Amino acid sequence: MTDIRIRKVQGLYVVRAGGAVLGESENILELSEGKLAPVLYFPRGDIAMAFLDRSETTTHCPHKGDASYFSIITKNKTIADVVWSYESPIENVSEIREYLAFAESDEVAIEHL
Repeated sequence: MTDIRIRKVQGLYVVRAGGAVLGESENILELSEGKLAPVLYFPRGDIAMAFLDRSETTTHCPHKGDASYFSIITKNKTIADVVWSYESPIENVSEIREYLAFAESDEVAIEHL
């Protein structure tokens, strides 16, 4: 079994895409899974969901459960499948329910303020 650790991260974080702030939060969770890079999860309530469009994409992780994906709608384009959420996660990672993770790229930035 993969070693998964979830911890609350201190400080204020913001996520931006297409020149817009999608959300900011002081209630960030960091999920570390084995040797993979840690992933930050934002509470869904701290994200402007109007910028997100649920896609048809889903994936399954044997350690976390089924992930649903969202695309970010900006003024100029749609950034496909760069947000995911485990809406019914496996019990040992239940803390990430109602949280969203963002794939960082040239188009999506997460900053610690």
